[in-house]
Amino acid sequence: MNKTQWVGAALAALLTSHTVQAELPGMRGTQHFGFTVPDRQAAVDFFVEVMGCEAFFTIGPFGPFDDDWMTQNLDVHAEATIPAAHLVRCGNGTNLEIFEYTAPDQRTEQPRNSDIGGHHIAFYVDDMDTAVTYLQAQGLEVLGEPKTFTEGPMKGLTWVYFMAPWGMQLELVSSPHGMGYEADTGSRLWDPRH
Repeated sequence: MNKTQWVGAALAALLTSHTVQAELPGMRGTQHFGFTVPDRQAAVDFFVEVMGCEAFFTIGPFGPFDDDWMTQNLDVHAEATIPAAHLVRCGNGTNLEIFEYTAPDQRTEQPRNSDIGGHHIAFYVDDMDTAVTYLQAQGLEVLGEPKTFTEGPMKGLTWVYFMAPWGMQLELVSSPHGMGYEADTGSRLWDPRH
């Protein structure tokens, strides 16, 4: 192997080394994202009527149980109950499992993104301005103005946060011309357009 071939092989190994990792046998991808809301039907109505998601089915109730089933299986208070959970899907994306719990030790404040356990769900849109105008017409709080990354791996991605009626953080994203990282690798982040 000459020097040019060796450098090429080393560079290829370096570029692919970040993808070599342990793998959960048979793992195919994210099947659902679950979260708890204060009023499950109001949340389902929001995702269906405002966001345009499709409701599939409801499961539950679960509990109350006479033993510690809830603690052993879900790591919640033994007296917690799940009146119901609803499954919805939003476009070409993962499923959402929307829970409502009761529990003697339930915390009711929403975590911020800066809190441990903070989270948000991002929805891809084709036209950011049209989507923001729509959210505002629905009376939803949009946090600031859409911002676009102009450099780095997320170059070309426009984003803005907005709030669900119950205070959960959500986000709109759009990158109609791709993102900066795509110039450096053939691998791609999952994209609902494909």
